[in-house]
Amino acid sequence: MRFSDQPLIQSDNSLGEMAVQCRAWLFEAAAPLWSARAEGDIFLFPERLSIEGERDACAQRLFVQARHIFAFCEMGRLGWTGPWREMVEASVHFLLRAGRKPDGSYIHTFDAQGAPLDLRADLYDQAFMLLALAHAGRATGDEKLFAAAEALDDALEAHWRLPHGGYWEGEIAPCPPFRQNPHMHLLESFIALYAATGAPRWRARAEHVAALCAKFFIDPATGALTEYFDAALYPLSGVEGRIVEPGHCCEWAWLFETLAQWETPHAAEISDRLVGFARRQGVDPRRGVAINEVTTDGAIRNADARLWPQTERLKAALARLRRTGETAERVEAQLALAGLVKYFDVPKRGAWRDKWRADGSWIEEPAPGSSLYHITCALAELCDTTALAPDQCA
Repeated sequence: MRFSDQPLIQSDNSLGEMAVQCRAWLFEAAAPLWSARAEGDIFLFPERLSIEGERDACAQRLFVQARHIFAFCEMGRLGWTGPWREMVEASVHFLLRAGRKPDGSYIHTFDAQGAPLDLRADLYDQAFMLLALAHAGRATGDEKLFAAAEALDDALEAHWRLPHGGYWEGEIAPCPPFRQNPHMHLLESFIALYAATGAPRWRARAEHVAALCAKFFIDPATGALTEYFDAALYPLSGVEGRIVEPGHCCEWAWLFETLAQWETPHAAEISDRLVGFARRQGVDPRRGVAINEVTTDGAIRNADARLWPQTERLKAALARLRRTGETAERVEAQLALAGLVKYFDVPKRGAWRDKWRADGSWIEEPAPGSSLYHITCALAELCDTTALAPDQCA
């Protein structure tokens, strides 16, 4: 059965009704499909599946495995009754055993059988390893996972931290340019570790990265988040320094909503400006989706629309709805979700398409497993919001 064979999720449904349908899709379709065990002794979550649900033998990126750990921890928290705990424990201990390098960082990829393949280290991978350790530690109660997170953080502080703030980005992407993106996921992971442990070091790390974003990554004239920076963390010259991804504006806004709960100065204001820009300049009203790239002056640079910006648009609206209670945020969440579920209309229920071209056609390719993290995070926000603030979601 395809998602579209069920009653369609429309923007005039209540968020509560949307949450019920999305929870059913997540538990009944996505979770069983993406937890199917491959042959062999090593448990590896799928790197990707065809839109018919078939798994292929390909390199397994560490950050995708880490994202799956997060996703299944969240599904377990939300009430999925499948074997999430066993899968999470098998996966996280595999990464600790097979992925850790002598310097305390983690490798980039494994082969299809789980043997180390690309031994280079990348900041993006380290950020998601921290996220996996935070959620697996919280979900399973295994304190050793928090100790592993501290050891990784010690390695980052010793070898990756830059004198003027921020982090070196590792051995894969050229550096410079520096990017906001891995720093954003470090912030996400530090927030998760603080929520799980209450340890002051994680709050201090989170506040450092948030301050870095406010000082360097956000264009002061427009409130937009730029992407690429020089060694001093100032935007690159030319058009490259003015590139804005609306999805990242929303993703940072979602994180700043948590910082607003911490009463971090100006966090709510930063969230307001980020989503304001993204909604004004980064949403295609014809398709009802957030597009990939614009520039700080609002010019469209890439009008295609990947799946993940739709989840970040939804998360930002839901977090802001809980803070403000404003009808406009509820409507924005409904519209964002209506855009997101268009990507789920594929032959195998529980898979998705990833890239929607500006001309209305889809790129035919496997469903990336990396998107399950984005989807699960957004649907968890939806379920949590409808439970915590039912009157605002009616």
